Amino acid sequence: MKVIPIGIWGGFPKANGATSSFLLEHDGFHCLVDCGSGVLASLQNHLPLEALDAVVISHYHADHIADIGSLQYSRLINFYLGQPSSVLPIYGHDKDREHFEKLSYKERTVGVAIQETDIVQIGPFEVSFCETTHPVYCLAMKFQVAGRSVTFTADTEWRDELVAFAKGTDLLVSEANLYEEHLGKAPGHMAGSEAGKLAKLAEVKQLVLTHLPLHGEPRDVLQAAKVVFEGPAELAEVGKTYELNA
Repeated sequence: MKVIPIGIWGGFPKANGATSSFLLEHDGFHCLVDCGSGVLASLQNHLPLEALDAVVISHYHADHIADIGSLQYSRLINFYLGQPSSVLPIYGHDKDREHFEKLSYKERTVGVAIQETDIVQIGPFEVSFCETTHPVYCLAMKFQVAGRSVTFTADTEWRDELVAFAKGTDLLVSEANLYEEHLGKAPGHMAGSEAGKLAKLAEVKQLVLTHLPLHGEPRDVLQAAKVVFEGPAELAEVGKTYELNA
């Protein structure tokens, strides 16, 4: 399994960047996790849009869905050009019916409802979910294949349930949107120390931080995580490939 950061920022992208998003690849299957602002431009550095096989959305804040409409248009344009792709499944929760229904578009994309209790087969991946603590309903997700796993916290404050959910995962991709001085002052997000605490308690093998703050120096977030977690830890780097080998 390959895990490739497509975007790393929270809220909105920096110049020429993209909000937090990741591409998963295994046996020729390509799955995108979240599709916010700038993601489509970045994604095309790795594969043509028509080669995408599935999308999974954690929640419906703009920095996680802003490029969904453009992705849908890309499928429609290919159809008009006589080069139709297969119908693209976009997985998202249906707690927000208005947003969920927009995942289906002109028979080019289809919304597929997911629940926190589900275990879903998406291509070669077995995917499970865990509710997070965020101002809107949001799902963390774990992808497993060939004895390896990657867990995405999505957007969340500290939540005890995430420790068991991420237990023993090979790669923990954790949000870390807050500096330590903002800990507890901004709803729905974690600081670096909390991401490190989660990695330590869950006994993960590697920690990658994403949904990074747009101000200040994000390496300070990483340093706070490293104070707590002694294993390999780094900031997500757009285009870097993390390979999880059996």
